[in-house]
Amino acid sequence: MKTFSLRKEDVKKKWFLIDAKDVVLGRLAVHSANLLRGKNKPNYTPNQDCGDNLVIINADHVYLTGKKSTDKIYYRHTGYPGGIKETNPIKMKAKNKSNDIIKLAIKRMIPSGPLGRQQLSNCKIYSGEEHSHSAQQPQIINFETLNDKNVKR
Repeated sequence: MKTFSLRKEDVKKKWFLIDAKDVVLGRLAVHSANLLRGKNKPNYTPNQDCGDNLVIINADHVYLTGKKSTDKIYYRHTGYPGGIKETNPIKMKAKNKSNDIIKLAIKRMIPSGPLGRQQLSNCKIYSGEEHSHSAQQPQIINFETLNDKNVKR
């Protein structure tokens, strides 16, 4: 039996829409990363960008379980000695950076490197209801019907 390997010309990308209102962040990130990588498809090829395009709306209303909203710390470094900066999700939401909370969660579930960056660029995150991708007619993914634990109760 011959091993199937997908070529770049054979990739057919779909568009999906996820409403992140009251959706648990980790579960959203796992599902999103699998869609972006294409692991939900039978013709998944690890060295090709065979994933789909994804639009996430209502990023302001994503839910963090437990004490993660206060205890979770995001670090970054400026590149200068003593230049480590830290923030948490509450501060990020106050600065209207709730898109970065979801983007960082998804980014850490995708392999690092050129292919991972290309796959992550297929994810568009919006803090409100409106998005500019209605012309692509994205399929709506209802998270509540997938699993009861996906949505805050």
